[in-house]
Parts: sequence; C-alpha cells; structure tokens
Amino acid sequence: MLIHPWDAPHDEHEWRSWLAEHDFGQLAVNGGPGEPPWVQPTHFRYEPEPGPYGRVITHLARPNPLWRDLEHNPAVLLSVVDDHVFVPGHGTAPAGAPPEHGTPTSYYAAVQLRCTAHVVDDPEEKAELLQRQVAHFQPEGGTAPVRAGEAPFGRMLPGIRVLCLEVTDVRAKFKYAGNKPQEVQDRVAARLAERGGPGDAAALSHQARRRATGPATGLSR
Repeated sequence: MLIHPWDAPHDEHEWRSWLAEHDFGQLAVNGGPGEPPWVQPTHFRYEPEPGPYGRVITHLARPNPLWRDLEHNPAVLLSVVDDHVFVPGHGTAPAGAPPEHGTPTSYYAAVQLRCTAHVVDDPEEKAELLQRQVAHFQPEGGTAPVRAGEAPFGRMLPGIRVLCLEVTDVRAKFKYAGNKPQEVQDRVAARLAERGGPGDAAALSHQARRRATGPATGLSR
C-alpha cells in the first residue's frame, strides 16, 4: 500500500481510534510456492495490548484450506478498509480549470496489520478466547458461555481453530485529499455533503478532522 506523506496518520492515536471501531477485515495468508495467497474475510477482535501494537483474536473452521500454508509460514496480513467513497472528477479540478479536467479519485481509510499467527487448539484456551470475541460483539449478553466439554458449545470446539495474531507492524492510510488546495477540498466537501450517499458523511468527517489536526508526519505506527 502506497502511503504519501499527506495520507499518513497524523499520530498513532489516529489509526488506533479508527481500528477500535472496525472489526471486520480480510486475512491474507501466504500460499504455497507458485500459488496466490489465501484471503479470508473475517470478523475479529483487536486488543491494544500486549506489546507495542497489540494482538488480534479470530477463529476459523477447521476444514479451511489455509491451515497448512499458515502453519508453514505464520507471517500474515490483516487488511481493514472502510469509509470509502468515489469522488467525481468535476469536483477536483484545479482553480481556474474547466470542471471536466478534474481527476476522478477515491477516498478511503485503511489499516494493515502485519502479524505473526499463533494457532490455538487447546480446548480451554480456545473457549476463553472465543468468549472474548463474543463479549466484544455481543456485550449485552444473551448467549450461553463457551466452556470446553459443556453444552451447548463445548461439542463444537473441535470444529474450529482460534488464531491469536501478534501484531508486529502497522501501516495506515487516510486518503482524503490532504495534498489538495483548500479551495478544492472545500468544493469536494460541499459536493459530498450535497450528494449524501453511502460513506459520504464518514469521508467528510475524516477530511474535516485531518484538516483541523494538521499535516501528516509520515508515521506508520
């Protein structure tokens, strides 16, 4: 993922706070020699600790074909993308240029977590980690606890494997026209507000927030 200085997070808090509100992504696992990577859509729970970047908890079905390659090479990438919109070219033209000379583009937020995967098969540990996932997605409760050897979910534990992903590096990008003159940013913002389509409000919020907090520092952490 190319990250220009004007698209980089302004600080570590920016990507952490965004990721705290996102819990669905695509897990990329290296394929075998000559094969493309496996890409698995998955819900996950991100935890800011332990370590400098935290960890990710998720689980997959035991018949999933990626396990063999994952165990051969535990280096994986979790990609999370959201708050994306298409920006028509007629809103991005430089001052004084005809509208049709503007360049169509896209805005989006993306965080990529490089991780070392640890496969968990111990029933007691799996149950505890699954319970942490459930608590994240369903804090109101209403589902029986996951306990090894106990109904209703104990018998299902052998059918899944849990992944603890130790995050070793983070790359983040907030592509919201940070390199454009204020006049162009204002024009695009006005047109997105008028359009009011899916993702437009989130994109406007990012654009306004980043303008208020200053230029990017180039940090990827």
